[in-house]
Amino acid sequence: MASNRIKRISEEVRKVVSSMLINGIKDPRITSMISVTDVEVTNDLRYAFVYISILGGDREASLEGLNSARGYIRREVGRQVKLRYAPEIVFKIDDSIERGMYMDELIKSVNKDEE
Repeated sequence: MASNRIKRISEEVRKVVSSMLINGIKDPRITSMISVTDVEVTNDLRYAFVYISILGGDREASLEGLNSARGYIRREVGRQVKLRYAPEIVFKIDDSIERGMYMDELIKSVNKDEE
């Protein structure tokens, strides 16, 4: 189980990365709606796994744009979250929102068929 400090740092990293996705990154490949669903920071605070959900647009191009901006994002995280070392950012795609939308559509279609 993660300590309270790790949870707090994960939440701070999530806030910084989310605000950067809205305001800070000017990459033309990042055109779709991208949201940060979760952040997991390792116990040694060296890595931050950022789980993102990409709705619409080209997923591969958006992920490539985020990976190219990793250094900038890491620098901003290190500047805004007071840590000895800025964690290495690793982006991972989270499909939970899309799976939830798919399940919602399935439930709606079953309800229509029953009526």
